[in-house]
Amino acid sequence: MKIRLFLVVKERKLEKYIEDYFELPDIEVVCMGHLKSPWQKLVRSCGDVIVISESFVPLSLESSISLLNTLPEMPTTILLHNRDSSEEHAKLFACGADVVLYAGIQDTSIAEAIYTAVESRRKFYQQNQVDYKIKASPKLADFSSNNEKMRMFMDEVQQIIPNNTPLLILGETGVGKEHLAKTIHAESLRSKGPFIPVNIAGLPEQLLESELFGHEQGAFTGAIRSRRGAFELAHNGTIFLDEIGEMPLHLQSKLLRVLQDYELRPIGGEKAIWVDVRVIAATNRDIEEEVNKGTFRKDLFYRLNVVTLTIPPLRERSEDIPSLSRNFIDFYRKKYAKKIFGISDTAMSALCLYDWPGNIRELMNVLERTVILCKGNTITPDHLPKNFSENATNTSSISGEKTACPTEWENKTLPEVLNKVLANTEKLYIEMILKKTKGRVGEAAKIAGIHSRGFYNKMKFLNIQKELFKKK
Repeated sequence: MKIRLFLVVKERKLEKYIEDYFELPDIEVVCMGHLKSPWQKLVRSCGDVIVISESFVPLSLESSISLLNTLPEMPTTILLHNRDSSEEHAKLFACGADVVLYAGIQDTSIAEAIYTAVESRRKFYQQNQVDYKIKASPKLADFSSNNEKMRMFMDEVQQIIPNNTPLLILGETGVGKEHLAKTIHAESLRSKGPFIPVNIAGLPEQLLESELFGHEQGAFTGAIRSRRGAFELAHNGTIFLDEIGEMPLHLQSKLLRVLQDYELRPIGGEKAIWVDVRVIAATNRDIEEEVNKGTFRKDLFYRLNVVTLTIPPLRERSEDIPSLSRNFIDFYRKKYAKKIFGISDTAMSALCLYDWPGNIRELMNVLERTVILCKGNTITPDHLPKNFSENATNTSSISGEKTACPTEWENKTLPEVLNKVLANTEKLYIEMILKKTKGRVGEAAKIAGIHSRGFYNKMKFLNIQKELFKKK
């Protein structure tokens, strides 16, 4: 995030010296001392550090400084006082000023004191980012998989993490596009910088431009204060543009300009702002089709399409459902303080046979609801939503009972159905005999009639951990 330094300094020579001193990429200096009534503009600004001469502060000093301290940005206030009086300076500190300097000291001393305040502000933002990262803690392990297609996908992800090129993430609703973007940011060299997500589809068109690029006070009706846009907030970090396919055409041209020159102009602003950001965009639309329709700019598509990642849907990696389900159940069990120790084989089979049109998000929602409503220690098919009961019958049909076929089979070929049923049956069987042998792989392999090494390889492929069965 860029540091905005506002100078409301009476002496033009001092103001120019400070402006030149802080001519740095990470600092945006705004000079207001030449304005006729700078105070009204200042309190409607969005500064991080404010350097102001005492003569520009309206009386009473106490209420005026208090007003600066209550601004949404909670700026650091540096007051330049006309008298070298420790007693008066103490009173100004008591009024709420963060730093009080005698205006008669050398310009270098004033600049150094301001620099200290700026660095302190920068550390404040960095610490907030570290706290956020600890809470969110996205990591590559969240995407670990037993599916070969997903493993190849993650190998590609690891290759693009160190780069700063724009990135386009494609995939169905709920596959985890934003979580992947957060992971790429967290694993990259930009991890110390901010991650700023913007949902394009979730904002009205008239507000989207301001949300992305910011605006100056008075730029349009209702703009009573200046506002920083997401691109400026994401300086030295990553901006995530979700549902990029929903962006109006007139804003696409402005976004293209930012991607080409990394300069933006807030609405109503006279000065361009340079930003250093990595852009990650995502959509569940067919962007090439939108380009052909004329609803998405071809040049913007080419600029975003430097690297494209397509996340496989959950139905194409059903072997991951058991491990994902257990992780989510464990998470929600702790969240809601429920004494749930596992999920039955029949219920797990029902989850594995479902097509999951809503992908990971739908799986999370189903399991959260299930954990909340479960009254026992084990999740059974009765705790799942009604549309899963048909899937649960598949396990019974394997044992010879006459039951209806799951509706999800209708759109699948016979080999696809057979592969899915066989994989689920194999997993259920291996888990059953591991329970019987309390996790002893050698003994379980003898019962299964296969070599222990082959049995172990099947466990590894199906993500079955023997430690889970030793506790049972």
